[in-house]
Amino acid sequence: MNDIRRILARQRTFFAGGKTLDVKFRIDALKKLREAVTIHENDILEALRKDLNKSAFEAYATEIGMVRKELDGAIKKLPKWVRKKRVRTPLIHFLSSSYMVPEPYGVVLIMSPWNYPFQLTFAPLAGAIAAGNCAVVKPSSYSPNTSRLLKDMLGECFGEEYVAVVEGGREANRELLEQKFDYIFFTGSVKVGKVVMEAASKHLTPVTLELGGKSPCIVDKSADIELAARRIIWGKCLNSGQTCVAPDYLLVHRSVKEQLIKAMKKYITEFYGGNPCQNPEYPRIINEKHYNRLRGLMTDGRILAGGEVNEETLQISPTVIDQVSWDSQVMQEEIFGPILPVIEFSDMREVITAVKSRPKPLALYLFTNDKEVERRIIRNVSFGGGCINDTIIHLATSYMPFGGVGESGMGRYHGKWSFDTFSHEKSIMKKSNLFDIKLRYPPYGDKLNLLKRIM
Repeated sequence: MNDIRRILARQRTFFAGGKTLDVKFRIDALKKLREAVTIHENDILEALRKDLNKSAFEAYATEIGMVRKELDGAIKKLPKWVRKKRVRTPLIHFLSSSYMVPEPYGVVLIMSPWNYPFQLTFAPLAGAIAAGNCAVVKPSSYSPNTSRLLKDMLGECFGEEYVAVVEGGREANRELLEQKFDYIFFTGSVKVGKVVMEAASKHLTPVTLELGGKSPCIVDKSADIELAARRIIWGKCLNSGQTCVAPDYLLVHRSVKEQLIKAMKKYITEFYGGNPCQNPEYPRIINEKHYNRLRGLMTDGRILAGGEVNEETLQISPTVIDQVSWDSQVMQEEIFGPILPVIEFSDMREVITAVKSRPKPLALYLFTNDKEVERRIIRNVSFGGGCINDTIIHLATSYMPFGGVGESGMGRYHGKWSFDTFSHEKSIMKKSNLFDIKLRYPPYGDKLNLLKRIM
C-alpha cells in the first residue's frame, strides 16, 4: 500500500510540474516506446509463447504489429490532435469566439488482461501518453512472463514518476482501486468490470470498461459457406478462443447448417492438423482453472468436431457442439475458449428476437449476401461493433473506434479515439471587450420579445 501511495504522490507532483503538457515531450515518450518494442521484439514473442503458446506469427499479427501501428499513428498525428478546435458561436453571444482545447486528466490507471497481455497494455498506454497523462499500469498476474517483461521495458523507458508498473494479483488490484485516480481504463471480464466501476464511483472517477459477453455469429442461407467456415474457424480459434470478440456461438440457417459444419471440420484439420493438441503453433488455455471450466462446458450437447484435450499442455482442440439450447450451460456465460455451440434457425426474425432479448454483445458477425438481411440486423440489433462476412478484423484498425455497449462495456479507443478517451475537452468562449450588449442585464422590463427574436 505504501509503495502504491508513494508512486501516486510522485506522479501527481510530476504531472503538476507541467512537463507532460509539452507535445514534444509526449512524442519523444511515444518514440521511446516504439524503440523499446523494436529492441525487445524477440523477448515479447518469447514471453507470449511461454504464457499462451502463441506462435510468432499470431503474436506479431495480434499484438506487436497492432501496437506499432498505434504508436506510429500517434507520433505522426499528435500535433494535429492537440490543436484547439474552433466552433460556431450563437448570435446572442455576439461578439465572441468559441473553441475547445483537449487537456490530460492527470494520473490514470490502466488495468490490462492476460489474453492479449502486450497489446492490451501498450495500446491504451499509447493513448494515455499521447494525451499527456502520467500512468500506473497493472498487468495481469495470469500472464507472468509478459507482465514481468512489461515492467522491465517500461522501467527502461520511463521513471516511475511518469509511468509505473504495479505487479501482483487480487490484493494489488484491491489496493489500487482504493486510491483516487483521475481516470481508469479497464479491460477484462464483466464481473470484475462491475467491481472497478463501483470502486471508481467512490471517487467519481471516469472509467472506460472494455468487457465482453456472448458475441453471436449469424450465417444466413445466402452466405458463401466455404468462406464463412474458413473465417469463422480462424476467428474462433485465434488465441484458442481467448479473445473478447471471438464468435461465441453460431446461429445458422437450417438449410445450410450441414454444409457449414462439414466445411468447418475441414478447416479445423487444414489449419491445425488431425490432432490440434499436438500442434506446437496452437495456443493453450491460460491456466488450469480456465481449462477445467472449459472442460465442464463441453458436456453440453453433442460434439460434432474436436473434443480432444491435453491436460499436460492445457490445450483444447477446436470443438463444435450441436444440440444445445438457450438454456444449456454453455449458453449461460461467455465461453472464452475454442468451443463453438451451434443453434439453427429458420427465420431471421427468430435471430433478431433471440439476440435482442439478451445482454448487448461486444461483437456481432453476419455472413450473408442479402443486403436486406444485412440492413435488418444492423438496424435492429445493438452491439459494440462487428463484421459483415468476416470475424475479428473490425478491431484491427485505427480508423474506427473499438468498444462495447451496455453490459459489454463503455467507452472506446484505438487511433484518435484513444487520445480522446484520455483527454478532457475544455470548452472556451472568449468575449470581446469592444462593447457590451445590455440586453442580458436587469432590469428586464419589456425585453422578453426582443430576447425571443434573437434566440
